[in-house]
Amino acid sequence: MRTMSLACLELWRTYWECVSGANTVFICSVTAALYYLWGRRCQTPALVSSKAFSAFLHTHCPVVSECFSPTLWCWGGRLQTLVCALLKTRPPVAYRNELIRMVDGGQISLDWVDNEASMAYPESSTRPTVLILPGLTGNSQRSYVLHAICQATRHGYRCVVFNNRGTAGEELLTPVTYCAASTSDLEHVVQHVKGLYPHAPVLGAGVSLGGMILLNYLAHKGASSGMVAGFTISVPWDALKSSVSMEEPLNWLLFNTYLTRGLCRAVARHRKVLEKVVDIDYVLKARTVREFDERFTALLFGYKSCTDYYKDASPGKKLPKTAVPILCLNAADDPFSPQNAFPLTIIQSLPNVALLLTAHGGHIAFLQGLFPRGESYMERLFSQFVRAVFEHPREIKKACGIEEEETS
Repeated sequence: MRTMSLACLELWRTYWECVSGANTVFICSVTAALYYLWGRRCQTPALVSSKAFSAFLHTHCPVVSECFSPTLWCWGGRLQTLVCALLKTRPPVAYRNELIRMVDGGQISLDWVDNEASMAYPESSTRPTVLILPGLTGNSQRSYVLHAICQATRHGYRCVVFNNRGTAGEELLTPVTYCAASTSDLEHVVQHVKGLYPHAPVLGAGVSLGGMILLNYLAHKGASSGMVAGFTISVPWDALKSSVSMEEPLNWLLFNTYLTRGLCRAVARHRKVLEKVVDIDYVLKARTVREFDERFTALLFGYKSCTDYYKDASPGKKLPKTAVPILCLNAADDPFSPQNAFPLTIIQSLPNVALLLTAHGGHIAFLQGLFPRGESYMERLFSQFVRAVFEHPREIKKACGIEEEETS
């Protein structure tokens, strides 16, 4: 009996050693894999800019020098984009709404956060203003807008959100909406803001399509833009290449159909006024953003085709016409804005434009931390850049080779 017990014990010990060894090997393998992936993902973003602008950013926006470590379990641009849309918090913001009339009879909804309690800028007439432009189907209630406002108001600045026509619940009074190539509405809004506060500097911040509109506006207006600087997040630099990327099977399933449905819902809500100029039923059958733009946007804004519209809307080649400091944030794995569309050569030749490129981050995401619900990398960069622009105006102009009178 004792011999059998010893044999059983020896057998059990041998078995346990094997299992423990296997577990150890497994744990070590998983640890090594995670360490490898983390090391590849934890990278310092690439900053494409002139030497002087780069020096300014490294001094006043230290986040550009930091290693960007995206959420470990949130692998890839698609997952970052989806998780951000699902989990991101929505901090409470109390707006003051203003409807302004346009020369064509239409109206635009502006949502203000006046920040009258600002200790840094108690005088309203000189309080710096951040003008925010949301994305394709976005408005002032988007989480990225709310977080940006929290960052800006924390520093004492005033914020105003430029909601594109018909996107903020207001009625569409004329058969005119918006597109990435049209900058007339933004020009009117800037004039309105500057008219109210002529001595307050204005910084424009555009997200995705809002960034395209902002860059096209800054290129169109040059030194007379009425802004002291621009900041963009996840801009689609080439609308044609973005469309191709968004029509890849998985991107079409995850993102394209969702955006198309949102665009179609907006058209359906304003059917009575829009049916005067387009075939609404035909538009509502669109299954991609490109089909929607072909049937609606291009037609509404007088383009011969969607291709012509996309060429005109792409801001990359227009950057040499801009005349204020501009910082752009993009991720190399953004499904909306493919890396092969980034205008790196153009930006390298300009003194006033910088592109901060992360290896990961998706579209309007850039999530960090184990539970990525609060402040993300893009909010930190936005906060630091806005403050750098408003607190060091002469220094940033000098770094970007801009004469004082050009943005005064």
